[in-house]
Amino acid sequence: MDRFFHRWARMVSSPRGAKTVIACWLILILALSAFAPGSKPYAVSSGEGSVRNNTPSAEAQAIMDEHFPSGEGLAALLVFHSQGKMPAEDRDKIKRISEWLASEDKPQHVASALPFHQFPDAVQDKMFSEDQSTVLLNVALEKDLESDQIYETLQEIRSRVEQIKGAGLQFEITGPAGIAADTITLFKNADFVLMLATIGLILVILIFIYRSPLLALLPLIIAAMVYQVVDRVLGIAAWNGWLIIDKQALSIMMILLFAVLTDYCLFVISRYREELKKIGSKYDAMKVAMAQVAEPILFSGATVFIAMLTLFAAVFKPYHHFAPVFSVAVIVMLIGGLTLIPALFALIGRKVFWPFVPKLQDGTNKATGFWTRIGAVVTKKPAATAMILLLLLGAASFNIGSMSYSFNLMKSFPEHISSRQGFEILEDRFPPGKLAPVSVVLHSDTEIELTESFVNKLAALAESLQGEDGIYEIKPDITPDLAQPDAPLPRSLMAESRKAVKLQVTLKENPYDPTALNLIEALREKSTALLKDSGLDPSRYSMHYAGQTAEQADVRMMNQRDILATFSLITLFITIMLALQTRSILMAICMMATILLSYTATMGLGWMIFHHILGYEAISYRLPVYTFVFLIALGVDYNIMLVSRIKEEAEKHEWREAIRRGVSRTGGVISSAGIILAATFCVLITQPLQELFLFGMTMALGILMDTFLVRGLLLPSILSLTGGRRRYLRGSKINKAIGE
Repeated sequence: MDRFFHRWARMVSSPRGAKTVIACWLILILALSAFAPGSKPYAVSSGEGSVRNNTPSAEAQAIMDEHFPSGEGLAALLVFHSQGKMPAEDRDKIKRISEWLASEDKPQHVASALPFHQFPDAVQDKMFSEDQSTVLLNVALEKDLESDQIYETLQEIRSRVEQIKGAGLQFEITGPAGIAADTITLFKNADFVLMLATIGLILVILIFIYRSPLLALLPLIIAAMVYQVVDRVLGIAAWNGWLIIDKQALSIMMILLFAVLTDYCLFVISRYREELKKIGSKYDAMKVAMAQVAEPILFSGATVFIAMLTLFAAVFKPYHHFAPVFSVAVIVMLIGGLTLIPALFALIGRKVFWPFVPKLQDGTNKATGFWTRIGAVVTKKPAATAMILLLLLGAASFNIGSMSYSFNLMKSFPEHISSRQGFEILEDRFPPGKLAPVSVVLHSDTEIELTESFVNKLAALAESLQGEDGIYEIKPDITPDLAQPDAPLPRSLMAESRKAVKLQVTLKENPYDPTALNLIEALREKSTALLKDSGLDPSRYSMHYAGQTAEQADVRMMNQRDILATFSLITLFITIMLALQTRSILMAICMMATILLSYTATMGLGWMIFHHILGYEAISYRLPVYTFVFLIALGVDYNIMLVSRIKEEAEKHEWREAIRRGVSRTGGVISSAGIILAATFCVLITQPLQELFLFGMTMALGILMDTFLVRGLLLPSILSLTGGRRRYLRGSKINKAIGE
């Protein structure tokens, strides 16, 4: 392996090799830019389903689509609200709006709308909230609309309503269509803003660290070149249908790409400058530098790649669809780190450090500074250092058990967003369950005969459901009149196929609260018993639950399953990678254990900040998975860099001295890289979605904790305590060289 990296270093760092590498990258970028599509036109929102489409709610929806077909798609809930009882003139305005939505002049993609204007006053009164301040109009859009079409249709509705309603009537649009439109509003131009913020922030930090214009600009130029290739490769793959590009994954990938490539540049720059002080030739200096850092870069990239591959094992669409985007990006980033970075810096040479150009120095360059002192303290008092840090990190980890998770996307939206305001108005003035009723479908493989016996059994089933704690009402009412031979069930209740019956259940609780999700899970478990108690044969009939509450119950189930699968696989595979890189199982276990502790401490400390300081009652259920995948994968990088340098120093020095020198030599570059990576994730804090805000803050907190406490103090102290070269490096090439 060492021989391979030396050959690789000579190839990419020679005058001819460096020019060839840069020429190949430029030709590739020009060719892809000319002939390949970009990724953004193919980016989609993954939704919250299963990639296998086999969840109970998906099966229920499939039955609904088969037996209750409809040309209607997403629903928009138009909310009209006044401060007190709604005046008659405002009611007249709502009638005018209802007439327009039912006319030929309505927006093109509106399939149907509640005919409020056709109802008698007595019926209209019942549609208002108890205080007569709020009324809701349902508008169904056409099926299979693109997100832009949904946005434009609702904008047309909003514009017309604003012309009619006047200043005294509050109007909001919520519901699935309103949420989809507001999501577009929130993320309009978000990628462009994120890129500018990321580039600007990295540029400022690099200038502050190196005070060299070229050293600040070149990492960004390299990242931009690699991004062009990644973007076009993803575009080609999406165009051919080879993968699905998730919008959120694309945004986070862009931030990660600039941050990681900047980190790779820092690792190469640091070692290159060190070698330029010893070697006169700029090409020879890069050969020596790359011979030492190529392996750590390869293994750090490989660990991130493997972490992303494990997401293919996830069944939840947002997790699963992160895998292809990040896998492609990491491969191209790794190739860029091993070719483009050394080639470009080798060609420019010492001038890249202007105005602080490194000069040849006689003798050994003795390291000084903050990390030199830290290395000395850690190796002199490893037991005390490890004990203090383990207690602090353990105490922070303790809070992880009290974390609460939200499955309500609305709570992640800013408070001023229309869909959230409309949702909260309805939540305050109507039974919460009316926001998203549950459809209960009684299905049979054979036609259902409408006999008096069947209707009585159906009525008994409805009565049993009504008796369940947490159910507000069931519609339609199953009355004795329906038991007459010629009395049909309501059109909305019996399917035309006569193989399914549908009831609409309104819950007492908010349909996204854990209580509502628990109720759906309990009803699923009781379905057979409910059928038997109602006199319906479970071998012939089956019960299914469709709607947003049922879908979120499945999301919770998938999330729990994916947490177990991804956490286990990532931990296992990265530990194996570390063992291969360090050639020591013990060292790999120590490194992985400290990284896992860093994760639990980050989540616990983050929850303490979010809950007790910022006042959040719950956080997004996705946060643990996203944080684990990225924090573990990226945290490994810095540990690999440190341990690689310790191994190198161990060839010439006693074990604790090697650790001291490793901390001293890598401390500055790794802490700089950690600050840049944390700062780039902080860019997400500027985003309006609470989920991204919390993810950005958690990642920044975890990266800083891992960089300064775990990598800088805890891991070196544990390595100092648990053994020397013989224990950690047994069987390696280093052992053979020192005769062990």
